[in-house]
Parts: sequence; structure tokens; C-alpha cells
Amino acid sequence: MSLHYIIDGYNILHHPNLAPANKKIQDPKAALLEFIKINRLTGSLKNKITLVFDGYPDASGKSRDSADIEIIFSRQESADERIKRIVENSSGRKNIIVVSDDKEIKFCVKAAGASCLSVEEFTRPSLRPAHLQKTDTRKTELSYSQIQKINQEFKKIWLK
Repeated sequence: MSLHYIIDGYNILHHPNLAPANKKIQDPKAALLEFIKINRLTGSLKNKITLVFDGYPDASGKSRDSADIEIIFSRQESADERIKRIVENSSGRKNIIVVSDDKEIKFCVKAAGASCLSVEEFTRPSLRPAHLQKTDTRKTELSYSQIQKINQEFKKIWLK
């Protein structure tokens, strides 16, 4: 089953490791979208991404939503409250990963049964906790005896 990443937009835009680069860019929100896509920070393309920002969309009215990233502006409530509400109203909380450095959000999200990543862990996947890292425990090589057994089964099926 795919994961749903809910990202506190301004929290990641104003992170010390990312903020200096964003000051030179005219549209930091668009740059953030590209950064997430190019670096494949959410892993599989099947994973859903929701960026939550405080306030209202730009006056230009241009929508930045793409097919794979949903952008939500919290309008009159805070982005933190909107993120908590999204998690609480979700039936698949085990598949939600919230990206934020806000301690209150992390506490509420964990209490609801979802997972959390700090901005640092999100932007540098090697720092992620082991249970959130992508691991493939399947054995890819077969032993000689396994190969022989499979060949025998194929002979029974195909060479009748």
C-alpha cells in the first residue's frame, strides 16, 4: 500500500539547511515542489504528497497542484491545525508520514497512530529511522537445489 506524506510547507521552506538557497529563488514554493520531485524524497511515485501552507494562495490565482502533489492552504486556521485534522480524519493513519519539526504536531500525529519525520530526516533519507527506510528483505538469489525444484515443477506443468 502506498504512503501519504503530509508536509508542513513553511516549516520545510524555512529550515536552516534549505532556507539560504530559497532566498535566491523567486518562487520558493515552486522550487520546493521541484526539489521534492527531483530528489524523489517520498520514494515511490505511487506515494501521495500533500503540502500544507499557512494562509491563502497567491493573488495570481495560479494553481501549483500537479498530478502527484496536492497543495493545501490552511486559510483561516493554522497549517498545524489543518495537518492534525487531516491525520485525525484519515482512516489509513498507519500509512501517513507527517514531515514537520513542530513538537506539538509530532506528538499529536504519533498519538493518532501515524509516523513523523523531521525536515532533516525527510531531506536526507539516510537519516530516517530504520522502520521508515525502504528495505528489501527478499532473497534475490536461488540455491542450486531451489533451481532444480523449480525446473522440475515447470517440466511437470509444461511438458505433459
